[in-house]
Amino acid sequence: MTADKAAAQALAWFDKGEFKTTLARRIALATESQSSTRDAELVRYFDDEIKPALSAMGFSLLSVDNPRAAHRPFLIASRIEDPQLPTLLTYGHGDVVFGDDEHWREGLKPWQLVEEDDHWYGRGTADNKGQHSINIAALEQIFQARGGRLGFNCKVLFEMGEEVSSPGLAELCRDHAEILSADLLIASDGPRLSAARPTLFLGSRGAVNFRLSINARDNAYHSGNWGGLLSNPGTQLANALACLVNQHGQLLVDALKPAPVSPQIRQILDDIEVGGGDTDPHIDPNWGEPGLTPTERLYAWNQLEVLSFLTGNPQRPMNAIPGQATAVCQLRFVVGTDWKNLAQHVRAHLDSRGFSQVDVEFMRGSPATRFDPTDPLVSWALEVMQHSSGKKPALLPNLGGSLPNDVFSDILGLPTLWIPHSYPACGQHGVNEHMLRSVAREGLEIMTRLLWNLGEQGTSLLLQHRQHAAPGGVK
Repeated sequence: MTADKAAAQALAWFDKGEFKTTLARRIALATESQSSTRDAELVRYFDDEIKPALSAMGFSLLSVDNPRAAHRPFLIASRIEDPQLPTLLTYGHGDVVFGDDEHWREGLKPWQLVEEDDHWYGRGTADNKGQHSINIAALEQIFQARGGRLGFNCKVLFEMGEEVSSPGLAELCRDHAEILSADLLIASDGPRLSAARPTLFLGSRGAVNFRLSINARDNAYHSGNWGGLLSNPGTQLANALACLVNQHGQLLVDALKPAPVSPQIRQILDDIEVGGGDTDPHIDPNWGEPGLTPTERLYAWNQLEVLSFLTGNPQRPMNAIPGQATAVCQLRFVVGTDWKNLAQHVRAHLDSRGFSQVDVEFMRGSPATRFDPTDPLVSWALEVMQHSSGKKPALLPNLGGSLPNDVFSDILGLPTLWIPHSYPACGQHGVNEHMLRSVAREGLEIMTRLLWNLGEQGTSLLLQHRQHAAPGGVK
Protein backbone atom coordinates (compact mmCIF):
# COMPACT_ATOMS: atom_id res chain seq x y z
CA MET A 1 0.00 0.00 0.00
CA THR A 2 1.17 3.51 -0.82
CA ALA A 3 -0.03 7.00 0.03
CA ASP A 4 -1.51 7.29 -3.47
CA LYS A 5 -3.54 4.12 -3.05
CA ALA A 6 -4.70 5.05 0.43
CA ALA A 7 -5.83 8.46 -0.83
CA ALA A 8 -7.58 6.89 -3.82
CA GLN A 9 -9.46 4.48 -1.57
CA ALA A 10 -10.51 7.36 0.71
CA LEU A 11 -11.83 9.37 -2.21
CA ALA A 12 -13.71 6.38 -3.61
CA TRP A 13 -15.34 5.90 -0.21
CA PHE A 14 -16.27 9.59 -0.17
CA ASP A 15 -17.66 9.52 -3.70
CA LYS A 16 -19.97 6.61 -2.84
CA GLY A 17 -21.73 8.93 -0.41
CA GLU A 18 -20.46 7.28 2.77
CA PHE A 19 -19.11 10.49 4.28
CA LYS A 20 -22.33 12.38 3.55
CA THR A 21 -24.37 9.65 5.23
CA THR A 22 -22.20 9.79 8.36
CA LEU A 23 -22.30 13.57 8.49
CA ALA A 24 -26.10 13.61 8.06
CA ARG A 25 -26.52 11.42 11.14
CA ARG A 26 -24.30 13.71 13.18
CA ILE A 27 -26.02 16.88 12.00
CA ALA A 28 -29.39 15.40 13.04
CA LEU A 29 -28.32 15.50 16.69
CA ALA A 30 -29.21 18.95 18.03
CA THR A 31 -26.15 19.41 20.24
CA GLU A 32 -26.71 23.04 21.23
CA SER A 33 -24.35 23.61 24.15
CA GLN A 34 -25.90 27.04 24.77
CA SER A 35 -29.21 25.38 25.64
CA SER A 36 -29.94 23.73 28.98
CA THR A 37 -32.45 21.42 27.29
CA ARG A 38 -29.92 19.61 25.09
CA ASP A 39 -27.85 17.81 27.72
CA ALA A 40 -29.01 14.36 26.59
CA GLU A 41 -28.13 15.15 22.98
CA LEU A 42 -24.58 16.11 23.96
CA VAL A 43 -24.03 12.76 25.64
CA ARG A 44 -25.79 10.94 22.80
CA TYR A 45 -23.38 12.45 20.27
CA PHE A 46 -20.50 10.79 22.10
CA ASP A 47 -22.32 7.50 22.67
CA ASP A 48 -23.86 7.07 19.22
CA GLU A 49 -21.29 8.67 16.94
CA ILE A 50 -17.81 9.27 18.31
CA LYS A 51 -17.28 6.35 20.67
CA PRO A 52 -18.34 3.65 18.16
CA ALA A 53 -16.13 5.12 15.41
CA LEU A 54 -13.06 5.22 17.65
CA SER A 55 -13.74 1.87 19.34
CA ALA A 56 -13.83 0.22 15.92
CA MET A 57 -10.22 1.32 15.46
CA GLY A 58 -9.13 -0.08 18.81
CA PHE A 59 -9.07 3.18 20.75
CA SER A 60 -9.50 2.97 24.52
CA LEU A 61 -12.09 5.44 25.76
CA LEU A 62 -12.11 7.60 28.86
CA SER A 63 -15.16 9.71 29.66
CA VAL A 64 -14.33 12.65 31.92
CA ASP A 65 -16.78 14.79 33.84
CA ASN A 66 -16.39 18.50 33.31
CA PRO A 67 -15.22 20.17 36.54
CA ARG A 68 -16.84 23.47 35.55
CA ALA A 69 -19.90 22.43 33.53
CA ALA A 70 -21.46 19.15 34.62
CA HIS A 71 -23.42 18.56 31.42
CA ARG A 72 -20.62 19.46 29.01
CA PRO A 73 -18.51 16.28 29.17
CA PHE A 74 -15.13 15.39 27.71
CA LEU A 75 -13.92 12.30 25.91
CA ILE A 76 -10.30 11.17 25.69
CA ALA A 77 -9.53 8.30 23.32
CA SER A 78 -6.12 6.64 22.98
CA ARG A 79 -4.57 4.10 20.66
CA ILE A 80 -0.95 3.25 21.49
CA GLU A 81 0.57 0.94 18.89
CA ASP A 82 4.18 1.26 20.04
CA PRO A 83 5.60 3.67 22.65
CA GLN A 84 8.52 4.31 20.31
CA LEU A 85 6.26 5.64 17.56
CA PRO A 86 5.23 9.30 17.25
CA THR A 87 2.05 10.23 19.10
CA LEU A 88 -0.52 12.47 17.44
CA LEU A 89 -3.15 14.38 19.39
CA THR A 90 -6.21 15.60 17.53
CA TYR A 91 -9.20 17.54 18.79
CA GLY A 92 -12.80 18.28 17.95
CA HIS A 93 -15.98 19.59 19.51
CA GLY A 94 -19.40 18.10 18.97
CA ASP A 95 -21.42 20.99 20.32
CA VAL A 96 -22.90 23.68 18.10
CA VAL A 97 -24.50 27.10 18.55
CA PHE A 98 -28.27 27.58 18.62
CA GLY A 99 -29.98 26.17 15.56
CA ASP A 100 -32.04 29.35 15.08
CA ASP A 101 -34.51 27.18 13.19
CA GLU A 102 -37.07 29.81 12.23
CA HIS A 103 -34.61 32.04 10.39
CA TRP A 104 -33.12 29.54 7.95
CA ARG A 105 -34.30 30.10 4.41
CA GLU A 106 -37.10 28.07 2.92
CA GLY A 107 -36.14 24.46 2.25
CA LEU A 108 -33.39 24.37 4.87
CA LYS A 109 -33.42 23.13 8.45
CA PRO A 110 -30.52 23.21 10.90
CA TRP A 111 -30.89 19.54 11.89
CA GLN A 112 -31.20 18.08 8.40
CA LEU A 113 -28.37 17.79 5.90
CA VAL A 114 -29.55 19.29 2.61
CA GLU A 115 -27.43 19.17 -0.54
CA GLU A 116 -27.67 21.93 -3.14
CA ASP A 117 -24.99 21.87 -5.83
CA ASP A 118 -21.67 22.03 -3.95
CA HIS A 119 -23.28 23.06 -0.66
CA TRP A 120 -24.12 20.76 2.25
CA TYR A 121 -26.35 22.72 4.63
CA GLY A 122 -26.90 21.99 8.30
CA ARG A 123 -25.89 23.24 11.74
CA GLY A 124 -22.39 21.97 12.51
CA THR A 125 -21.39 21.18 8.93
CA ALA A 126 -18.68 23.83 9.18
CA ASP A 127 -18.28 24.14 12.94
CA ASN A 128 -17.22 21.54 13.88
CA LYS A 129 -18.93 18.26 13.03
CA GLY A 130 -17.98 18.34 9.38
CA GLN A 131 -14.38 19.15 10.16
CA HIS A 132 -13.72 16.52 12.81
CA SER A 133 -15.69 13.97 10.80
CA ILE A 134 -13.19 14.42 7.96
CA ASN A 135 -10.30 13.78 10.34
CA ILE A 136 -11.91 10.69 11.86
CA ALA A 137 -12.63 9.42 8.35
CA ALA A 138 -8.96 9.89 7.41
CA LEU A 139 -7.93 7.84 10.45
CA GLU A 140 -10.44 5.13 9.46
CA GLN A 141 -9.15 5.00 5.90
CA ILE A 142 -5.53 4.65 7.03
CA PHE A 143 -6.49 2.03 9.63
CA GLN A 144 -8.11 -0.06 6.91
CA ALA A 145 -5.37 0.52 4.35
CA ARG A 146 -2.69 -0.60 6.82
CA GLY A 147 -4.62 -3.71 7.81
CA GLY A 148 -5.66 -2.59 11.28
CA ARG A 149 -2.81 -0.20 12.06
CA LEU A 150 -2.26 3.54 11.88
CA GLY A 151 1.54 3.50 11.88
CA PHE A 152 1.62 6.00 14.76
CA ASN A 153 0.05 6.43 18.18
CA CYS A 154 -3.04 8.58 18.32
CA LYS A 155 -5.01 10.37 21.02
CA VAL A 156 -8.29 12.18 20.46
CA LEU A 157 -9.76 14.86 22.72
CA PHE A 158 -13.41 15.81 22.29
CA GLU A 159 -15.36 18.44 24.18
CA MET A 160 -19.00 19.49 24.17
CA GLY A 161 -18.67 23.09 25.35
CA GLU A 162 -16.50 24.93 22.84
CA GLU A 163 -19.37 27.20 21.83
CA VAL A 164 -19.70 28.35 25.45
CA SER A 165 -15.98 29.19 25.74
CA SER A 166 -14.73 25.68 26.58
CA PRO A 167 -15.37 25.67 30.34
CA GLY A 168 -13.13 23.15 32.09
CA LEU A 169 -10.91 22.45 29.08
CA ALA A 170 -7.81 24.05 30.59
CA GLU A 171 -8.36 22.23 33.90
CA LEU A 172 -8.83 18.96 32.04
CA CYS A 173 -5.55 19.36 30.19
CA ARG A 174 -3.69 20.23 33.39
CA ASP A 175 -5.20 17.36 35.35
CA HIS A 176 -4.78 14.79 32.55
CA ALA A 177 -1.55 16.07 31.01
CA GLU A 178 0.09 12.64 31.16
CA ILE A 179 -2.83 10.91 29.48
CA LEU A 180 -2.88 13.62 26.78
CA SER A 181 0.89 13.71 26.28
CA ALA A 182 1.81 13.65 22.60
CA ASP A 183 4.37 14.88 20.10
CA LEU A 184 2.18 17.22 18.07
CA LEU A 185 -1.38 18.40 17.54
CA ILE A 186 -3.06 18.31 14.15
CA ALA A 187 -6.67 19.50 14.25
CA SER A 188 -9.28 21.35 12.24
CA ASP A 189 -11.42 24.34 13.17
CA GLY A 190 -11.99 27.83 11.83
CA PRO A 191 -12.05 28.65 8.12
CA ARG A 192 -9.55 28.40 5.30
CA LEU A 193 -8.28 31.64 3.85
CA SER A 194 -10.66 30.99 0.95
CA ALA A 195 -12.62 28.07 -0.44
CA ALA A 196 -10.10 27.61 -3.23
CA ARG A 197 -6.96 27.61 -1.12
CA PRO A 198 -6.00 24.97 1.47
CA THR A 199 -4.74 26.65 4.61
CA LEU A 200 -2.44 25.90 7.51
CA PHE A 201 -2.49 28.12 10.57
CA LEU A 202 -0.26 27.81 13.60
CA GLY A 203 -2.22 29.42 16.42
CA SER A 204 -4.69 32.19 16.95
CA ARG A 205 -4.98 35.78 18.03
CA GLY A 206 -6.08 36.22 21.59
CA ALA A 207 -9.22 38.06 22.63
CA VAL A 208 -10.10 39.99 25.75
CA ASN A 209 -13.44 41.64 26.47
CA PHE A 210 -13.80 44.54 28.86
CA ARG A 211 -16.55 46.90 29.96
CA LEU A 212 -16.37 50.67 30.33
CA SER A 213 -19.10 52.41 32.30
CA ILE A 214 -20.02 55.75 33.82
CA ASN A 215 -22.58 55.94 36.62
CA ALA A 216 -23.17 59.65 37.07
CA ARG A 217 -26.46 59.52 38.97
CA ASP A 218 -29.35 57.21 39.79
CA ASN A 219 -31.94 58.94 37.61
CA ALA A 220 -32.33 60.68 34.26
CA TYR A 221 -33.23 64.38 34.31
CA HIS A 222 -35.19 66.52 31.87
CA SER A 223 -32.84 67.91 29.24
CA GLY A 224 -34.74 71.22 29.05
CA ASN A 225 -34.53 71.87 32.75
CA TRP A 226 -31.03 70.53 33.37
CA GLY A 227 -29.24 70.50 30.01
CA GLY A 228 -25.88 72.25 30.24
CA LEU A 229 -25.82 71.80 34.01
CA LEU A 230 -25.50 68.02 34.35
CA SER A 231 -22.78 65.93 32.77
CA ASN A 232 -23.98 63.50 30.11
CA PRO A 233 -22.45 60.03 30.64
CA GLY A 234 -23.14 59.09 27.01
CA THR A 235 -21.21 62.08 25.71
CA GLN A 236 -18.37 61.46 28.15
CA LEU A 237 -18.11 57.75 27.34
CA ALA A 238 -18.13 58.43 23.60
CA ASN A 239 -15.16 60.72 24.07
CA ALA A 240 -13.42 58.19 26.32
CA LEU A 241 -13.77 55.56 23.62
CA ALA A 242 -12.37 57.98 21.06
CA CYS A 243 -9.19 58.32 23.11
CA LEU A 244 -8.72 54.53 23.01
CA VAL A 245 -9.41 54.03 19.31
CA ASN A 246 -9.74 56.90 16.85
CA GLN A 247 -12.08 57.60 13.96
CA HIS A 248 -9.87 55.53 11.64
CA GLY A 249 -9.91 52.44 13.86
CA GLN A 250 -6.34 52.97 15.06
CA LEU A 251 -5.47 51.68 18.52
CA LEU A 252 -4.18 54.58 20.63
CA VAL A 253 -3.14 52.77 23.82
CA ASP A 254 0.60 52.25 23.36
CA ALA A 255 0.81 49.67 26.15
CA LEU A 256 -1.61 47.42 24.24
CA LYS A 257 0.14 47.59 20.87
CA PRO A 258 2.27 44.67 19.69
CA ALA A 259 5.88 44.82 18.61
CA PRO A 260 6.42 45.91 15.00
CA VAL A 261 5.63 43.21 12.45
CA SER A 262 8.81 41.20 11.94
CA PRO A 263 10.35 40.76 8.46
CA GLN A 264 9.71 37.02 8.74
CA ILE A 265 5.98 37.40 9.43
CA ARG A 266 5.71 40.16 6.83
CA GLN A 267 7.25 37.85 4.22
CA ILE A 268 4.85 35.02 5.08
CA LEU A 269 1.83 37.32 4.89
CA ASP A 270 2.95 38.86 1.62
CA ASP A 271 1.55 35.74 -0.04
CA ILE A 272 -1.88 36.18 1.57
CA GLU A 273 -4.78 38.24 0.27
CA VAL A 274 -7.77 38.84 2.50
CA GLY A 275 -11.30 39.10 1.15
CA GLY A 276 -12.25 39.50 -2.47
CA GLY A 277 -14.82 36.70 -2.49
CA ASP A 278 -18.31 37.15 -3.90
CA THR A 279 -19.89 37.14 -0.45
CA ASP A 280 -17.12 38.96 1.41
CA PRO A 281 -17.70 42.50 2.69
CA HIS A 282 -15.79 45.36 1.09
CA ILE A 283 -12.60 46.14 3.01
CA ASP A 284 -12.31 49.76 4.16
CA PRO A 285 -8.85 50.80 2.87
CA ASN A 286 -8.32 53.57 5.42
CA TRP A 287 -9.37 51.62 8.50
CA GLY A 288 -6.88 50.30 11.04
CA GLU A 289 -3.18 50.73 11.66
CA PRO A 290 -1.49 52.89 9.00
CA GLY A 291 1.50 51.48 7.18
CA LEU A 292 0.21 47.91 7.31
CA THR A 293 -1.49 45.89 4.61
CA PRO A 294 -5.00 44.57 5.32
CA THR A 295 -3.49 41.11 5.79
CA GLU A 296 -0.98 42.40 8.34
CA ARG A 297 -3.72 44.22 10.24
CA LEU A 298 -5.74 41.04 10.51
CA TYR A 299 -3.06 38.48 11.32
CA ALA A 300 -0.14 40.45 12.80
CA TRP A 301 -1.59 43.43 14.66
CA ASN A 302 -3.97 44.29 17.50
CA GLN A 303 -7.41 45.78 16.99
CA LEU A 304 -9.79 47.33 19.50
CA GLU A 305 -13.48 47.01 18.66
CA VAL A 306 -16.53 48.57 20.32
CA LEU A 307 -19.03 45.71 20.48
CA SER A 308 -21.90 47.57 22.14
CA PHE A 309 -22.72 51.04 23.45
CA LEU A 310 -25.72 51.80 25.60
CA THR A 311 -26.99 55.02 27.15
CA GLY A 312 -30.54 56.14 27.74
CA ASN A 313 -33.31 54.08 26.14
CA PRO A 314 -32.50 53.41 22.45
CA GLN A 315 -35.92 51.86 21.81
CA ARG A 316 -37.80 54.83 23.26
CA PRO A 317 -35.58 57.93 23.54
CA MET A 318 -36.71 60.44 26.14
CA ASN A 319 -35.97 64.14 26.45
CA ALA A 320 -33.73 63.38 29.37
CA ILE A 321 -30.05 63.37 30.25
CA PRO A 322 -29.21 59.72 31.02
CA GLY A 323 -27.66 58.81 34.33
CA GLN A 324 -25.52 55.96 33.04
CA ALA A 325 -23.62 54.80 29.97
CA THR A 326 -21.83 51.54 29.28
CA ALA A 327 -19.85 49.99 26.44
CA VAL A 328 -18.40 46.53 25.91
CA CYS A 329 -15.13 46.49 24.00
CA GLN A 330 -12.83 43.78 22.72
CA LEU A 331 -9.13 43.65 21.97
CA ARG A 332 -7.96 41.07 19.44
CA PHE A 333 -4.24 40.67 19.89
CA VAL A 334 -1.16 38.74 18.75
CA VAL A 335 1.55 37.08 20.83
CA GLY A 336 3.64 39.41 22.96
CA THR A 337 0.77 41.64 24.08
CA ASP A 338 0.44 42.37 27.81
CA TRP A 339 -3.25 41.48 27.74
CA LYS A 340 -3.50 40.23 31.33
CA ASN A 341 -2.87 43.79 32.54
CA LEU A 342 -5.32 45.33 30.06
CA ALA A 343 -7.51 46.87 32.77
CA GLN A 344 -4.53 48.64 34.33
CA HIS A 345 -3.30 49.90 30.96
CA VAL A 346 -6.74 51.20 29.98
CA ARG A 347 -7.17 52.75 33.43
CA ALA A 348 -3.86 54.61 33.17
CA HIS A 349 -4.59 55.77 29.62
CA LEU A 350 -8.04 57.12 30.55
CA ASP A 351 -6.76 58.82 33.69
CA SER A 352 -4.01 60.58 31.77
CA ARG A 353 -6.63 62.05 29.45
CA GLY A 354 -9.07 63.21 32.11
CA PHE A 355 -11.52 60.29 32.17
CA SER A 356 -11.13 59.16 35.76
CA GLN A 357 -14.94 58.85 36.04
CA VAL A 358 -14.94 55.86 33.66
CA ASP A 359 -14.97 52.47 35.41
CA VAL A 360 -12.97 49.68 33.70
CA GLU A 361 -13.99 46.04 34.19
CA PHE A 362 -11.99 43.11 32.80
CA MET A 363 -14.58 40.55 31.67
CA ARG A 364 -12.80 37.57 30.12
CA GLY A 365 -9.84 36.78 27.91
CA SER A 366 -7.85 34.07 26.18
CA PRO A 367 -4.17 34.08 25.15
CA ALA A 368 -2.66 34.47 21.71
CA THR A 369 -0.55 31.60 20.36
CA ARG A 370 1.75 31.09 17.41
CA PHE A 371 3.87 28.04 16.60
CA ASP A 372 7.24 28.75 14.99
CA PRO A 373 6.56 29.06 11.21
CA THR A 374 10.17 28.03 10.41
CA ASP A 375 9.84 24.66 12.17
CA PRO A 376 10.38 21.59 9.92
CA LEU A 377 6.90 20.32 10.85
CA VAL A 378 5.41 23.36 9.13
CA SER A 379 7.28 22.85 5.87
CA TRP A 380 6.40 19.14 5.97
CA ALA A 381 2.68 19.84 6.33
CA LEU A 382 2.74 22.47 3.57
CA GLU A 383 4.53 20.10 1.17
CA VAL A 384 2.01 17.30 1.75
CA MET A 385 -0.91 19.72 1.40
CA GLN A 386 0.42 21.05 -1.90
CA HIS A 387 1.05 17.54 -3.25
CA SER A 388 -2.45 16.46 -2.22
CA SER A 389 -4.34 19.40 -3.67
CA GLY A 390 -2.12 20.58 -6.50
CA LYS A 391 -2.43 24.07 -5.01
CA LYS A 392 -0.04 26.24 -3.05
CA PRO A 393 -1.45 26.28 0.49
CA ALA A 394 -1.77 29.45 2.50
CA LEU A 395 0.33 29.68 5.66
CA LEU A 396 -1.07 31.88 8.42
CA PRO A 397 1.11 32.48 11.49
CA ASN A 398 -2.14 32.61 13.44
CA LEU A 399 -5.86 32.72 12.85
CA GLY A 400 -7.40 36.18 12.96
CA GLY A 401 -10.03 34.89 15.36
CA SER A 402 -9.64 32.85 18.53
CA LEU A 403 -9.85 29.21 19.54
CA PRO A 404 -8.55 27.27 22.57
CA ASN A 405 -5.12 26.60 21.08
CA ASP A 406 -3.38 27.73 24.26
CA VAL A 407 -4.40 24.55 26.09
CA PHE A 408 -2.42 22.58 23.52
CA SER A 409 0.51 24.92 22.95
CA ASP A 410 0.98 26.28 26.48
CA ILE A 411 -0.45 23.70 28.90
CA LEU A 412 0.44 20.56 26.95
CA GLY A 413 3.48 22.13 25.23
CA LEU A 414 2.72 20.81 21.74
CA PRO A 415 3.53 22.02 18.23
CA THR A 416 0.12 22.98 16.83
CA LEU A 417 -0.89 22.59 13.18
CA TRP A 418 -4.46 23.55 12.24
CA ILE A 419 -5.80 22.54 8.83
CA PRO A 420 -9.37 23.83 8.41
CA HIS A 421 -11.95 22.28 6.10
CA SER A 422 -14.32 25.23 6.13
CA TYR A 423 -14.22 28.60 4.36
CA PRO A 424 -15.09 32.21 5.31
CA ALA A 425 -18.59 32.33 3.77
CA CYS A 426 -19.76 29.08 5.40
CA GLY A 427 -22.40 30.76 7.58
CA GLN A 428 -20.68 29.59 10.77
CA HIS A 429 -22.73 30.71 13.81
CA GLY A 430 -25.35 32.16 11.45
CA VAL A 431 -28.27 30.76 9.53
CA ASN A 432 -27.83 28.55 6.47
CA GLU A 433 -24.51 27.15 7.76
CA HIS A 434 -22.90 24.87 5.21
CA MET A 435 -19.85 22.92 4.15
CA LEU A 436 -18.66 22.74 0.57
CA ARG A 437 -18.58 19.19 -0.77
CA SER A 438 -15.49 20.01 -2.84
CA VAL A 439 -13.60 21.34 0.18
CA ALA A 440 -14.62 18.32 2.27
CA ARG A 441 -13.39 15.94 -0.42
CA GLU A 442 -10.12 17.83 -0.81
CA GLY A 443 -9.77 17.96 2.97
CA LEU A 444 -10.16 14.20 3.24
CA GLU A 445 -7.39 13.63 0.70
CA ILE A 446 -5.11 16.11 2.46
CA MET A 447 -5.64 14.53 5.88
CA THR A 448 -5.32 10.98 4.56
CA ARG A 449 -2.01 11.74 2.87
CA LEU A 450 -0.74 13.78 5.81
CA LEU A 451 -1.50 11.11 8.39
CA TRP A 452 -0.21 8.36 6.12
CA ASN A 453 3.00 10.31 5.78
CA LEU A 454 3.17 10.72 9.56
CA GLY A 455 3.23 6.95 9.84
CA GLU A 456 6.06 6.78 7.31
CA GLN A 457 8.25 9.72 8.34
CA GLY A 458 7.04 10.75 11.79
CA THR A 459 10.09 9.65 13.75
CA SER A 460 12.47 11.49 11.43
CA LEU A 461 10.26 14.59 11.36
CA LEU A 462 10.09 14.82 15.12
CA LEU A 463 13.85 14.49 15.38
CA GLN A 464 14.22 17.42 12.99
CA HIS A 465 11.67 19.38 15.03
CA ARG A 466 13.53 18.78 18.29
CA GLN A 467 16.87 19.74 16.77
CA HIS A 468 15.31 22.92 15.41
CA ALA A 469 13.68 23.83 18.72
CA ALA A 470 16.71 23.06 20.87
CA PRO A 471 18.75 26.00 22.20
CA GLY A 472 21.22 26.93 19.47
CA GLY A 473 19.29 24.89 16.92
CA VAL A 474 18.88 26.05 13.35
CA LYS A 475 16.08 28.59 13.05
